[in-house]
Amino acid sequence: MTNPIERPLRAIDRTQQHRPWMAFPFAVVKKFGDDRAGNLAALIAYYGFFSLFPLLLVFVTILGIGLRGHPGFQHRILSSALAKFPVIGPDLRHNVHSLSAHSTVSLIIGVVIAFWAGLGVVRATENAMNTVWDVPFKDRPNFLFSVARAVVMLVVLGFTTALSAATAGIGTGGSTWWWTLVGIVLSLVLNFGLFMLAFRMLTTARVSWSQVRTGAIIGAVAWTILQAVGGYYVGHQLQGASSTYGTFSVVIGLLAWLYLGAQITLYAAEVNVVKATRLWPRSLVQPPLTDADQRALYRLAKVEERRREETVQVEVSPASSPQSPD
Repeated sequence: MTNPIERPLRAIDRTQQHRPWMAFPFAVVKKFGDDRAGNLAALIAYYGFFSLFPLLLVFVTILGIGLRGHPGFQHRILSSALAKFPVIGPDLRHNVHSLSAHSTVSLIIGVVIAFWAGLGVVRATENAMNTVWDVPFKDRPNFLFSVARAVVMLVVLGFTTALSAATAGIGTGGSTWWWTLVGIVLSLVLNFGLFMLAFRMLTTARVSWSQVRTGAIIGAVAWTILQAVGGYYVGHQLQGASSTYGTFSVVIGLLAWLYLGAQITLYAAEVNVVKATRLWPRSLVQPPLTDADQRALYRLAKVEERRREETVQVEVSPASSPQSPD
């Protein structure tokens, strides 16, 4: 007996497959689900939560040392950096204090802890990027190489993030709207560079700068919008909770914010993959499978190759077997 829902679903499926403006976003969402990217985003948010405070601790300390004698400028930069966390930014500002600049030992320990915690975020993101690009396990970097690259990327990304916060601080310190706009535009440009570096360098897949440009643009713009309207989302989740649960509500808000940001990042990365490998249109109802469906299944199966001696063969029936992707 035919499923009464199947006929309208197939009609919708035919419509979306023949309209790129519908087929491409659907393929991105489906690829996100195929990769279980929601779990990867949760892992990034988890490590991000534990690394945030040590990194802010060192950031505030270095800021205090480098801008000693300029407390006003220091306050503007710090405020703009913490303003990236809507609703919970004021709580972070009041509870994160610098290490003693006169205690070399405490500063060194703080830097070491911050690096250790930050490596967790970078390595989790590196694993997510390799998963998004369907890199076989046998081609992924070993532990030592992965850690070494994570250290380099942590320094580069950390410097870029700090510079982005500084430009935003300059903008917020202006007395005219156009000066504020300049700061926002500069911050947006630096965020674009940040996404370009992350998407290009945090995967062992052979991808070019042009292949990650579209996702980097989407990611940078989405982050800017998230900073502007994300306060509503987090605030809605915390409505009435602050007075009841206090600090616990800040934890919930911070995790929600980090998870939302990680999801945006991975969706932007999926855009790059779907566009570069032409993984669209995807079918809403199977069978039959589209060519893009077959290639997606091929790529997912090849990910499970864990040894150089191992080769995974893929056969899709009744359709012909897909060709190996470039």
